[in-house]
Amino acid sequence: MGSFSIWHWLIVLVIILLIFGTKKLRNVGQDLGGAVKGFKDGLKEGEADVAKPAVGSSDAPVTPQATGRTVEGEQTKG
Repeated sequence: MGSFSIWHWLIVLVIILLIFGTKKLRNVGQDLGGAVKGFKDGLKEGEADVAKPAVGSSDAPVTPQATGRTVEGEQTKG
């Protein structure tokens, strides 16, 4: 009694189709698929940047440079 059968899910699907229509659901699916594809492309691009180091770079650790600006809400040392 605690789990839903296939008939429950089919009724829910029919109700969703009646409310939103197939065109709206297709557009939502395309938007979601495009967002996932863009996210994956961004991850691949980030991995490619990390995999190949810049030309002429040394193995010395990079220390951040102070810019003299304080970001709103940031606490300063002192």
